Amino acid sequence: QVQLVESGGGLVQTGGSLRLSCAPDGKLFSIESMGWYRQVAGKERELVANIANDGTTDYKDSVKGRFTISKDNARDAVYLHMNSLEPEDTAIYYCNARARRYSTWPVLALWGQGTQVTVSS
Repeated sequence: QVQLVESGGGLVQTGGSLRLSCAPDGKLFSIESMGWYRQVAGKERELVANIANDGTTDYKDSVKGRFTISKDNARDAVYLHMNSLEPEDTAIYYCNARARRYSTWPVLALWGQGTQVTVSS
């Protein structure tokens, strides 16, 4: 079972920056897209940013201009560069990938374990 491994969360002051990283701990046959979601206790998990295999990106409106998603195809890794952080960005951030483990397998959704991002005011 391939899992996504995240790193880079932490505590930062308002206006600060963090970079989240995510990569699978095993080999995948193909990846259609990778992204970052976040969740606050009592609320649904929401999409923050997504990057497709062709490089097309999509962002939640409230993070546009502040967050940048990028990927390293050689490492099957995805990154989230977060600038001008606000207390409202405080959440657990989850990495997601839509990928095939083997060529004969269907596309599956893989998730990381989550990493806490806390922005103090």
